[in-house]
Amino acid sequence: MISRSTKWQWWVSGLLLLATMINYMDRQTLSNLSVRITERFQLTNQQYGNLEFLFGVAFAFGSLFFGFLADRVSVRLLYPVVLVSWSAVGFLTGFTQGYQSLMICRGLLGFFEAGHWPCALIVTQAVMARGDRVMGNSLLQSGASLGAIITPLVIGIMVTGNTHGDAWRMPFFVIGSIGVLWSIAWLVIMQPADLPNPRQLQQVNSSSPLRSHTQVQAARWFVDTIRDRRFWALACMVICLNTSWQLVRAWLPKFLQEGRSYTEVEALYFNSAFFVATDVGCIVAGLATLWLTHRGWRIHQSRAAVYVACSMLAALTTLAAVLPQGWPLVITLLLVGAGLLGVFPCYYSFAQEMPSLSMGRMTGMLSFIGWIASSPTQSLFGVVIDQTHSYDLGLAVVGWSPLVGFILFYALWPTENRHSRAVAADGRDLPLQES
Repeated sequence: MISRSTKWQWWVSGLLLLATMINYMDRQTLSNLSVRITERFQLTNQQYGNLEFLFGVAFAFGSLFFGFLADRVSVRLLYPVVLVSWSAVGFLTGFTQGYQSLMICRGLLGFFEAGHWPCALIVTQAVMARGDRVMGNSLLQSGASLGAIITPLVIGIMVTGNTHGDAWRMPFFVIGSIGVLWSIAWLVIMQPADLPNPRQLQQVNSSSPLRSHTQVQAARWFVDTIRDRRFWALACMVICLNTSWQLVRAWLPKFLQEGRSYTEVEALYFNSAFFVATDVGCIVAGLATLWLTHRGWRIHQSRAAVYVACSMLAALTTLAAVLPQGWPLVITLLLVGAGLLGVFPCYYSFAQEMPSLSMGRMTGMLSFIGWIASSPTQSLFGVVIDQTHSYDLGLAVVGWSPLVGFILFYALWPTENRHSRAVAADGRDLPLQES
């Protein structure tokens, strides 16, 4: 990578924030219109859960595919191709005519959206100093909140008061058209020399007696990875935090309207407020980690403390499950949102402690595991609702998942890695050598 100013690095973080925003706008359009769409096509809650289940499975395989691809081709070119692809699928969703076509579009959306994360994490690792990465990852992840904040407002403008059965289609057309603009901006700001070329890195390091993971054959790399306790620690964590976040993200609008009798307009506005809270939680998590680090805490220790604090907020879903419509429920759900998204920057930073030249493959494998393991809970959640005619049981349980993930993570993560400070003078990681 060529030498760039710190200011430029933060501009890149802003561009990644916008990519995540678009990612979530396309993803959240369905959930914000879920009541209209399920009524229009007469879908059960289990069928709606199946849509999210297929999205998750496709996302898992997309994570694996794009994770490996991102380590072999230029992310500068791969990233905009991926983003335009998922935007096109979002646009086409507006043309669907029933359950089957919705399933196809939802699956393709999940597959292409998965490419965002390995590309984005490779970029943050390449341009950000190690001590700044939680903050950089907070900006990256906060784009999810920003997208989810904007989406209900955009949808509200287009559908509020419109009782036509196909009024839900226009938001898909409008939101699905945004990705092209981002891709143009990306190609202008990011020059070929700004990101390391995977093949060039392999050539540079091929003569080194201590080769990186990109020089190890695929089979050897896979064996080394699954034997690494850190990988399984991260796998446990991502399964748990992904389960809680994706369930709340997908079902919150239906919970508000069908579980607590809020109107569509009230649910849309609250959904925006909820994701404002998640954005605040995400940014505060980054700032808190920086503050603790500057106060003398070890980097790993500060991340762990912030993760646990956010997990306790997420666990307030148990309280939300017994509260009726009203301000106590609203405030509790806002705190839950802050906690649910606040754990993600910490997880990303833990993941970036793994060997740097295999980040695409590593995050792809972890994302695959997280989505494959957590996606079946979407259909299960729908089944429970159809059988109990209530959202309360599932909501009460789901918020404890991030804390369970941390307990498993802490039990598996090697003690010596909790105290590592192997950083260069400029704050970036020193090269990780093959063990």
